[in-house]
Amino acid sequence: MATLQDLMLSAAINGGSTIVFLLVFAFLRLQPFSDRVYYPKWFIKGVRKSEDRPIKARFVNLDPRAYLHFLDWMWESIRMPELELIDHAGLDSAILLRIYLLGLKVFVPLLVLCFLILVPVNATDTNLRKSSGKLFSADIDKLSVANVQDRSDRLWAHMLLTYVFTLWTCYVLHNEYKTVAFMRLRFLKSQMSRPEQFTVLVRQIPDDPDETVGLHVDHFFRVNHYEHYLMYQIVYNANKLAKIVKKIEDIENKLNYCRIMESRNPSSRPQIKKGFLGIRGEKLDAMKFYTSEIERLVGEAATEKERIFSDEKAKLPVAFVTFDSRWGAAVCAQTQQTKDPTKWLAEWAPEPRDVYWRNLAIPYMELYFRKIAITAAVVVLILFFMIPVTFVQSLANIEDIERTVKFLRPVIERKFIKSILQGFLPGLALKIFLLILPSVLMILSKVEGHLSLSKLDRMAAAKHFYFMVFNVFFASVFTGSALQQLKLFLHKSPSDIPQLLGDAIPLKATFFISYIMVDGWASVAGEILRLKPLLFFHFRNMMFVKTEKDREKAMAPGGLSLNTALPHVGLYFLLGLVYAVIAPIILPFIVTFFGFSYLVYRNQVINVYHPEYESAGGFWPHIHNRVVASMIIMQLTLLGLLSTKRAASSTPFLAGLPVLTFIFHTYTKRCFESAFVKFPLEEARAKDLIDQAKDPHTDFRSLFRNSYTHPVLKTEEDLEQGHRDWQEGDTQLVPTKRGSSARQSRAPSVNNSMTGLL
Repeated sequence: MATLQDLMLSAAINGGSTIVFLLVFAFLRLQPFSDRVYYPKWFIKGVRKSEDRPIKARFVNLDPRAYLHFLDWMWESIRMPELELIDHAGLDSAILLRIYLLGLKVFVPLLVLCFLILVPVNATDTNLRKSSGKLFSADIDKLSVANVQDRSDRLWAHMLLTYVFTLWTCYVLHNEYKTVAFMRLRFLKSQMSRPEQFTVLVRQIPDDPDETVGLHVDHFFRVNHYEHYLMYQIVYNANKLAKIVKKIEDIENKLNYCRIMESRNPSSRPQIKKGFLGIRGEKLDAMKFYTSEIERLVGEAATEKERIFSDEKAKLPVAFVTFDSRWGAAVCAQTQQTKDPTKWLAEWAPEPRDVYWRNLAIPYMELYFRKIAITAAVVVLILFFMIPVTFVQSLANIEDIERTVKFLRPVIERKFIKSILQGFLPGLALKIFLLILPSVLMILSKVEGHLSLSKLDRMAAAKHFYFMVFNVFFASVFTGSALQQLKLFLHKSPSDIPQLLGDAIPLKATFFISYIMVDGWASVAGEILRLKPLLFFHFRNMMFVKTEKDREKAMAPGGLSLNTALPHVGLYFLLGLVYAVIAPIILPFIVTFFGFSYLVYRNQVINVYHPEYESAGGFWPHIHNRVVASMIIMQLTLLGLLSTKRAASSTPFLAGLPVLTFIFHTYTKRCFESAFVKFPLEEARAKDLIDQAKDPHTDFRSLFRNSYTHPVLKTEEDLEQGHRDWQEGDTQLVPTKRGSSARQSRAPSVNNSMTGLL
């Protein structure tokens, strides 16, 4: 069991590493050689260029005055107003930041109340002193409810504050849900005409022996939506063609590099070995070899493309149907199309960037069985990971280690080693075990068959959250407590075990404090330092960057990584709410996490992340639901804890609180959730009338003609037109708040023109 000294050592290590990371970042961000790592978003938008600096200062910043303001990044991150941030980074980014602000709004008042009321109530009792021979505990645990004696009237304070915490959290959640729903509707209303506003994804198109899929779709919507139906785009199974095009792009990039090398040294033509990984076999002229490979693959691609358009089996029973008004699309997307609810299934189409084309080829009826299989796989994964979690918990208990490995006792008993093992190593070990988890869960979500990148992120985040609840929270509490008290349990009657377990649960707060310092302090500081992207960029730049496209790939910052950010935030809400009443000493660490994360991620949203899609905050209901679930777990945990402390007079007053919380959840769901799944017809009609008054002759057919054509089936002209459409929809940068970005510029096209060869 970690003592106060152990936690102080862990705080020194993690806090020290956090400060070092921030100082190193503050220095590196001023250096020109790290611009593309710390400011990639501005390079992508064309606002920042390496050529803007003098030649002699393109690697190291030689201006000593710049180092006087090396901490200005904090102020620059905070001062950008929210509306400007939405214009600059999108609504998803702004709402992600609001989640961290939500944590501060919830936990700062809880922190004040707990330290004014609960901490004195807990610390002045004597339960742990009387039971020192029964339970492994430390001085810091005297601040928890475990130090309150059974049947004590002090337990009324915990019960009453549970009501206060629940009411306050519900109040904040209600206001935030209402605000975010309003922001979403305002954002959708302010957008220019986008294809997803006028388009519906239709699945389960029934077979017709007399018509092709396309004609069947056209006839159905001309009859049933004749007033606003505009056109359709059939979805083809182009997964094989996509693989061929990817190979062509890779080889074309190598060919471009060979041309650059030949231009530098015309007397020596590049060569390549044909064997394994290009290191074995006979030598060939690289340019001739790559040219012949491209010609061969282009031929294969042309054949495959011709087969796709001529083979009816390549046409999927899926179509994107476009209307000439938002009102018409809303009516179709939000109604049942036929008396058979399994046919002509319509839903809002994701924006073109958001479509995950590979999964559109999955038969609709197969999705149900995939979901069952993946659910079973996630359950198995959770059970499997209990093995390393149990191992991590064993690290937190020095007594068990000493009894198992007796010859290590002299080393373990050293104060510094013991503090490392109990206060720092368990949290670090658990963090390491969880590193590969997001990739595994994303693969499972893709296999599950979701059709958009945003849905993939949300479903992977949901799986990750369930994993964190069971394997990080419940397994750490119950498995860890059982390990620590195992011998004691064996010598007690079964009726005494709930009592011992109830006393042991609060004592696990020290483990979670250690985990928060590793995951919520040092890891977040590591996020802003971006050491791995920095090293990888320069390694790739030296070894693999051969063309400008290679450099763009090397510095690609990626999106918001919601599949990892959301479950971690959900876990911190769970830990903060559950332990606010049980062990309030955890709250300062929770508040530090939310405040520090808000600062860091605001900088990342402004300067680094370049979202792959915009879901207009579609993930907010998931966060709301997880906070509500955390409140219910808090109430049930305290209910069980009070029952073990034989608080018969106060326990019944908590019984109805989970029911009231669920009623609150149902109320907010009915009031606000529809804003995230539907588009009000009134708003759709109003937006249509405004656009019609501005430009009554808009040609939606030509505007959205190829918006939902598979990227590998588009011509070069289609790609250029699509890129122009996205540029025109991009919000202008507002330079007034950032002196370093005073110029407004459009991003150069990064689309590869290889598909134009097809």
